[in-house]
Amino acid sequence: MNTIAESYVKLVLQVGFYDADFVDAYYGPEEWKPSEPSGDRADNLKKLEEQAIILSEKLKSFANSDLPEMDRLRYNFLAKQLVAIRTKIQMLLGKKFTFDEESRLLYDAVAPKHDKNFFEKAMKVLDNELPGSGSVSSRLEEFKKLFIIPKDKLDQVFKAAIEEGRKRTRKYISLPENENFVVEYVTNKAWSGYNWYKGGAFSLIQINTDLPIYIDRAVDLACHEGYPGHHVYNSLLEKHLVRENKWFEFSAYALFSPQSLIAEGTANFGIEMALSGKERIDFESKVLFPIAGMPPEKADKYYQIHGLVGKLGYAGNEAARDYLDGKVTMEEAVEWLVQFGLYPRDRAQQRIRFIEKYRSYVINYNLGQDIVKNYIEKNGGTLTNPEKRWSIFTKLISTPQTPSGLN
Repeated sequence: MNTIAESYVKLVLQVGFYDADFVDAYYGPEEWKPSEPSGDRADNLKKLEEQAIILSEKLKSFANSDLPEMDRLRYNFLAKQLVAIRTKIQMLLGKKFTFDEESRLLYDAVAPKHDKNFFEKAMKVLDNELPGSGSVSSRLEEFKKLFIIPKDKLDQVFKAAIEEGRKRTRKYISLPENENFVVEYVTNKAWSGYNWYKGGAFSLIQINTDLPIYIDRAVDLACHEGYPGHHVYNSLLEKHLVRENKWFEFSAYALFSPQSLIAEGTANFGIEMALSGKERIDFESKVLFPIAGMPPEKADKYYQIHGLVGKLGYAGNEAARDYLDGKVTMEEAVEWLVQFGLYPRDRAQQRIRFIEKYRSYVINYNLGQDIVKNYIEKNGGTLTNPEKRWSIFTKLISTPQTPSGLN
């Protein structure tokens, strides 16, 4: 399987020449990096698709083998990743898939569908809890204005959130001694935060400051991008699978693949792992709210509203599905996000830019979180059993996993 893994890595890197976003990280052997391709683009892509097919066929020789658990997980991982790579190549060649077909082939999962009635019910509950009068969206926007982190406090707030996430993660996970990351504040991006993993247990984390950043995003981004999210996930895969096992397929992170649903799902659920419920409110009211100059006594109400808004999270999937399937226009998709996702218009427009760039990738956040949460809790990782909870979570972020393998 090591020979297939080497060919897989080289294939990932070659596809990266045709989509700059495809290779999210690479820290494998320098000599495996391919040279810049020449010749006809379409012909080159077709040859890469043939390579993906050949590798998939070679991999099938392990299908019925009596493999140990880790090797079986490795086999399943490579098989699903190769399906995604072939699909991405077909998309680069112009093949069209529906939103659900694309997500199944790229991410090994399909998001559930929710109609207007589903979101209207959730909004009715929110309507009853929001102060003031007027539309739900206008009252929500007015309510949240009190909780925008001042720009001159942003770095201090984020550093405090990161340190808390690190402290709580280290209590349960043995991290590489040299692990570290730096934070940069950037603008003009389609995303709100991004982890660029550089190898050697080091990450560059960028926070987009184009739009106001609310207090909840400090813990969300600190845990999602840092501890115990992407930074920890990549560090553990490198330590255990690449360095110890010599499974070099994990040194090349293909963004548009099932690995991303695991990565985003564990990163999003990692927020709850590090700081859940009352623990989060206590920490924020005692530490982050004072740093940001916000009234600590408002923390309970803020997170009550925040939790209700979270129930509308799948509205973004519906907007992406209908927009990418050509059922609605861009403006109609923006309106849907404003009405049923309760996005301010500028954030809705930013979200559509993200959808245009990353397409069905959007399912990896909410569906990924739900898949991870359900798997951990059904296997005994409940809030009342934190040791078990962290043990299962750690296994998910340090071993080969596929979304369908968590069902």
